[in-house]
Amino acid sequence: MAVSGRKTSTTGVTAARRPEVRLPPLVPWDGDGLEPDGDYDGVRFDGVDLTDASGRGARFMDCALDGCALDRAELARARFIDAVLTGVRGVGTDLAEASLRDVEVVDARLGGVQLHGAVLERVVVRGGKIDYLNLRRARLKDVVFEGCVLSEPDFGDAHLVRVEFRDCVLKRADFNSARMESVDLRTVAELDIARGVDRLAGAVISPVQLMELAPAFAAQIGVRVEA
Repeated sequence: MAVSGRKTSTTGVTAARRPEVRLPPLVPWDGDGLEPDGDYDGVRFDGVDLTDASGRGARFMDCALDGCALDRAELARARFIDAVLTGVRGVGTDLAEASLRDVEVVDARLGGVQLHGAVLERVVVRGGKIDYLNLRRARLKDVVFEGCVLSEPDFGDAHLVRVEFRDCVLKRADFNSARMESVDLRTVAELDIARGVDRLAGAVISPVQLMELAPAFAAQIGVRVEA
């Protein structure tokens, strides 16, 4: 695993460190479901149906999940290290208090994913669509959301450090009580904040976004704008 270098823009925002996952030759998974506290090292899950699988506390290291179904999969407190998840899909996947480090998530189609209390470090979420992503009280460090659609994501009480939202759509995002350090929102294609506009300290936005958010900022400090 190699990690790309970190750059600082002219605005003083430090760019996120992206993972560069290089997987070793992988062994195809031929098991039946998952096991709690299981240890999966160097395994490829290719189109495996993990619906209702119970892998609480499992460790996935140097693994690939391609086109897997994750409906209601129990993966709370699981650890994903140097892993690539491509085309995974499912509703109600439980990843509460999970740990994701040096992970790429590509073209996912997920709904109601529970990542509250999780720790994400050097993670890229590229493409796809995730509805009702629950990241309450999560810690995100060096995370990039790129070219994806996040519908009603919940970042309540989360701590975001060097997080980039690039060419993605944020619909009805909740940043209530979130803390931000070097969060880059400038290239968000659609920025719709339902709650927590007052928690954007530590983020950088574009002049156009400032104009779009002006009514919300004014309402936050009790200013009425009338012609």
